[in-house]
Amino acid sequence: MTSAVRVLILRAGGVLLLLLGGLHLAVTPHIASFIEGAATPEAARWLIPPMLLNHVIVGILLLPLGGLTLYAAPWAGAGAPWARMTTRATAVTVATFPPTIFLLMGSRYFAAVPFRVAVGIACAAALVLLLAAFWPAKFAARPSQGGSDQ
Repeated sequence: MTSAVRVLILRAGGVLLLLLGGLHLAVTPHIASFIEGAATPEAARWLIPPMLLNHVIVGILLLPLGGLTLYAAPWAGAGAPWARMTTRATAVTVATFPPTIFLLMGSRYFAAVPFRVAVGIACAAALVLLLAAFWPAKFAARPSQGGSDQ
């Protein structure tokens, strides 16, 4: 894989994470209505705040994860150790999303289009990030060890 392809794939993965974070935040208001429609009023009052908190925090955390991946992409393509570590940590983290989703959620939620879109984005991001972050490469020029790129 060439450096340019690696950078392109990492940037695409970063964009996918930004989209996933935005989607997560966009559907958050609908969570309360789903719970209100399926639970007693007392149960809904108990369940809605932690569900909203969880959804908002995950959405917020996905945004800098995508931003960091976008930022580190050209540096990782050049072989900077800090950037390669950053993109690899992101890739491994994102790779845990699909199995976790499938194990915890089951198939019943796949009737919801936003859920299918989010899972598709998470799977695509996991695959492209793993591919770009761990594909073997020989880097022609190593960044200087004492510069600001560390």
